[in-house]
Amino acid sequence: MAQNNNSQEEPLLLSGSSRSANFSEKSPWLPSLAKWTLKFLMWVILIIWVCAIFFYCIGREVLQKWVTATQGTIFGITGSIFLGFSAPILIIAFLAFIYVSAFPGDDFEKKKSKFPRFRLWTFPVLVDGPFGVVSAAEFIGIVLFIVYILWTMTYYTVENTELLSKFPIPSKEKSYLMLELTGLRLGSIGLFCMIFLFLPVARGSILLRLIDIPFEHATRYHVWLGHLTMFLFTLHGLSYMISWDLQGIFLEKMLEWKDIGVANLPGVISLLAGLLMWVTSLHPVRKKQFELFFYTHQLYVIFVVFLALHVGDFIFSIGAGAVFLFMLDRFLRFCQSRTKVDLVSASCRPCGTVELTFSKPANLHYNALSFIFVQVRELSWLQWHPFSVSSSPLDGRHHISVLIKVLGSWTGKLRDIITNYPNQSKDGSDLPPGKITASLEGPYGHESPYHLMYENLILVAGGIGISPFLAILSDIIHRVQEEKPCLPKNILVIWAVKKSHELSLLSAVDAQSSCPSFSERLDLDIQTFVTQQSEPSLEEGKIEQTLSFPSIFMKNGSRMSCLVGTGNNLFAGLYVVISTLGFIALFGFVQVYYIEKFGIYQWWYRGLLFTACMVAGVVFFGGIVVILWHFIEERRAKMENWGGCDETTDDVVEPVLNCEMGQRDLASVQTVHYGRRPNFEELFTTFSDKVGSADIGVLVCGPPGLQGSLAKECRSQNLKRGRKNHAIFHFHSHSFDL
Repeated sequence: MAQNNNSQEEPLLLSGSSRSANFSEKSPWLPSLAKWTLKFLMWVILIIWVCAIFFYCIGREVLQKWVTATQGTIFGITGSIFLGFSAPILIIAFLAFIYVSAFPGDDFEKKKSKFPRFRLWTFPVLVDGPFGVVSAAEFIGIVLFIVYILWTMTYYTVENTELLSKFPIPSKEKSYLMLELTGLRLGSIGLFCMIFLFLPVARGSILLRLIDIPFEHATRYHVWLGHLTMFLFTLHGLSYMISWDLQGIFLEKMLEWKDIGVANLPGVISLLAGLLMWVTSLHPVRKKQFELFFYTHQLYVIFVVFLALHVGDFIFSIGAGAVFLFMLDRFLRFCQSRTKVDLVSASCRPCGTVELTFSKPANLHYNALSFIFVQVRELSWLQWHPFSVSSSPLDGRHHISVLIKVLGSWTGKLRDIITNYPNQSKDGSDLPPGKITASLEGPYGHESPYHLMYENLILVAGGIGISPFLAILSDIIHRVQEEKPCLPKNILVIWAVKKSHELSLLSAVDAQSSCPSFSERLDLDIQTFVTQQSEPSLEEGKIEQTLSFPSIFMKNGSRMSCLVGTGNNLFAGLYVVISTLGFIALFGFVQVYYIEKFGIYQWWYRGLLFTACMVAGVVFFGGIVVILWHFIEERRAKMENWGGCDETTDDVVEPVLNCEMGQRDLASVQTVHYGRRPNFEELFTTFSDKVGSADIGVLVCGPPGLQGSLAKECRSQNLKRGRKNHAIFHFHSHSFDL
């Protein structure tokens, strides 16, 4: 029945696509014109917005004229500031939904470069340093931020000095005023930096999808900006505190909560919450006490709310747009994560890994570079752990898989549940017998599957870092077999493991790809290095003889929810638009019928009302779209079930033990080296000589040391570009640490 349904839908899809194709053939310039018009419009808005932030200190007269010209509306001065500093990023988000929906980035042939060339995003410039591996584009961004801070502070220092020189007051009082003015300027710079702080942590953000930066990479920018923002806010607070202490009014000022002007006590509370988040996010603390970092980071609610109370509505509206986009993403994530997902299979592999396969709807699309967050309620109601997807989107329409390395207490307990099922003890142990209640969030990742955009690929993995590359290999093999768009022709896999029992992980691709036939159309070479063994173990052959692993099945209620920002573009766009319009309408209503009618003048209270309108816009107006979205997805799921489609088991591929003659499995192209580490210079040079002058995509997944080594090698190889027929290496990384 499932096949019949698919065959009935196919003509409709083909007819729609053929009509679009015919229209494009008749007017080939129209799509291109629309695409570049949208791009141009978004760039213009972005440049004007960034310039307004960058030159704020010298353009305050222009801002004053802007406020005077626009504050006659019902939104007042708050609306003027919001329109100037927050609205641009929201407008870009609206246009981005149109752009991503109308021009999906899956045309690999058009994106292929005719000639090898360097790219700012993939050329590593800095490797050793506090920022880790930094590309040329990231380096430019870091330099611009540093220039912005230094230039702004220099301008403010000169301005403050000139301002104080005009007043005939004692030098001691001048020093107090200088400290407070410096604190004021530091706070304003920190507020502008906070705008960019919230943008990278919206996991399903349309802005990240637009520029094709996945959440796992964007978290690095959040970390960098978090350090900068909290450093500025800390100096902001210390400047005032030192001034108050010198004047002998420290406690009085600390507890001050004024109605007109800035309220100090909410600012102190906000700063304390920020400092707790900052200290526990430092790498040594986060590495050893991850749960402490995770729980204290939820103080961002206190940080934002009391910041709004501290500065009032019109100052807070400067960064409100970025905070609002984060709220939208957070609420949608909350809605998706409430669903209990069917566990199609759960099995433990001999190499100390757990493989989980979950049920998903057919219309929830992802690519092989995606990852999902997993919660197991029997282990923790609060912990969500990110894992790279190990299954290709072409492995099946109704399931998604992850491989989990057993390393800590959470993964150890998960393994115990699976291995002891169904004979678990019922004597009051920590783990309930025979139960895994899972919830999922995502999938997130790259908007475009860039692994399909290189004819030549080098995949470098350390240990369980092979997991996302299993999905990539399976995806490429499927596409080659089914003659789908796929550029890769030459692939080198370099995999370093500690012990030989980990080699069985490679069998996942054989099982999912149904015995690939790739010998003629795909040149695949797998070089595996077992670093802590000088020879094969006696058990290695036995492990590889079978691909069958005992598994369990859990029916928890339904499939993975489609309520995710990276899912249905129509509903995701409606969710953002309706929530924003609802927030603006609600704030206008409160402004006219409450603030102006009853003469509400307290800055802190107006800031609280402004924040409440933001939350209500997301929860109430956005919630209406989410309910409609959920209803339509549930109706679609019922129609699939009526058609006889059992999404939990319909397309889960069983392990394949035998291959037909003339076909090759992955073991046949794998070379295992014992007792040594890979020589990247030798391997890269050999591969470069093989492919000649071409672009080579280098994808690495492993610990920071491995990523740094690969970045150095890519940079070193690229500096040899003067040599004839030498390739250009493009560095991409997948981080373990989110």
